[in-house]
Amino acid sequence: MIEFLLSYETLRVTWWILLGVLLIGFAVMDGFDMGVGTLLPFVAKTDLERRVAINTVGPVWEGNQVWFILGGGAIFAAWPALYALSFSGFYLAMFLVLLALILRPVAFKYRSKRPEKAWRARWDWALFVGGAVPSLIFGVAVGNALQGVPFHFTSDLRPIYEGTLFGLLNPLALYCGLVSLSMLVMHGAAWLAFKAEGIVAERAKAIGSKAAFVAGLLFAGGGVLVWLGLLGGYRVTSTIKWDGPSNPLLKSVAHDGGAWLANFEAHPILWLVPAIGVIGPFFVALGFRTRREGLTFIASKLSVAMIIATVGLAMFPVILPSSTNPSHSLTVFDASSSRATLRNMLLATAIFMPLILLYTAWVYRVLWGKVSEKSVEKAGHSAY
Repeated sequence: MIEFLLSYETLRVTWWILLGVLLIGFAVMDGFDMGVGTLLPFVAKTDLERRVAINTVGPVWEGNQVWFILGGGAIFAAWPALYALSFSGFYLAMFLVLLALILRPVAFKYRSKRPEKAWRARWDWALFVGGAVPSLIFGVAVGNALQGVPFHFTSDLRPIYEGTLFGLLNPLALYCGLVSLSMLVMHGAAWLAFKAEGIVAERAKAIGSKAAFVAGLLFAGGGVLVWLGLLGGYRVTSTIKWDGPSNPLLKSVAHDGGAWLANFEAHPILWLVPAIGVIGPFFVALGFRTRREGLTFIASKLSVAMIIATVGLAMFPVILPSSTNPSHSLTVFDASSSRATLRNMLLATAIFMPLILLYTAWVYRVLWGKVSEKSVEKAGHSAY
C-alpha cells in the first residue's frame, strides 16, 4: 500500500491535485483581499468608510498571501518545466502582477501614516491597482493556458518561447480575465458584506450582487466557447506512461477543439464541478439580497473553488499546451520533478500544511467580528 502511494505515477497525480488545492487556496483566501482593493473606490466615499473597508482585510492579508508563495513554490519544486516556461514566457505580465502586489503592502502600511487627503487618495488608488490588476492578469494567464502558449523545446530540452505581451492580451484571454475579475469582485463584496458594518456593507451587497450575475454569465459563456472549440483543446494521442521520464518530447499531442470536454464526457459526475461554478454565483447574488452574509460568503468561496477546479479538470493531464508544437506540451506525466523530490516534498507538506491551516483558523477565530466606523475611530492610529 505504501509503495503504491509513493509510486511515481501516484506522486505525480497527487502533486497535480495539491497544485490545484494551493491555487484554489490562493484565490479563495487572497482573492477577497484583491476584491476588496478593487471595490475600494466604489464602496467607500469618505476616509472613514475607506478605513472600514481596509481594516476588514488589514489583519489577514499578509497571511492570505502565503498561499501565493506556496503555489509558486510548488510549481518551482514539483513542476520545474512549467515554472521555467510560465515565469519566463509570461515575464512582462508577471512583472505587472508583482508590481501591483508590491504596491499593496506598501499602501497598507503607509496610507494612514499622514492625514492629508491627497496622500491617502494616492495610496487608495495603489490598493485598487494592487487588487484589480492581478485579478485581471491571472485570468488572462488561464485564458492563454487554455488556448495554448507559443513555445517549443530544442533537442536538449531548452525551452523557446515565441510570444509577446500583446499576444497574451488577446480577446479570448481578456474574456477569461473578465471572468476572474468579476469573480473576485463578487468574492470581495461577499467578504465586506460579512465583515463590515454600515454603508460600506450595503454598497458591497449592491455591487456584489451585480458582479455575481456577471461572473455566472461570463463563466457560462466560457463554457459555450469551450463547446464551440474557440478556447483551444489539446489531446494526448500517444500511449501515456505515467511513470515515464520527465521528457516532454517523448509523446504526441494533437489540437482538438473538443478535448477540454473529454474528461467530463468520460466521467459524467465531473459535470457537477462546472455546474456549481455556473449556479454558485447566482446563489451568491441571492444571498446578498436576502442578507444571509455568512452563507453568502461560503457560497462565494465554493463558486471560486469550482470555477478554478473546472479548468484543471478540463485540461488534465495537460498542464500547459503548446500552440506552435502541440507534442511539446507539458503534461502531468512528463513535466514533474524526480520521484524522490516529489516524495520528500509530500512528506514535508503532510507535516506543515496542517500547521498552516490550524494557524490560519486560529487567526480568523481571534479576529472574529465585524468592523464598524465606531471601532475604527476607537482604535485610532492602531488601525489601518
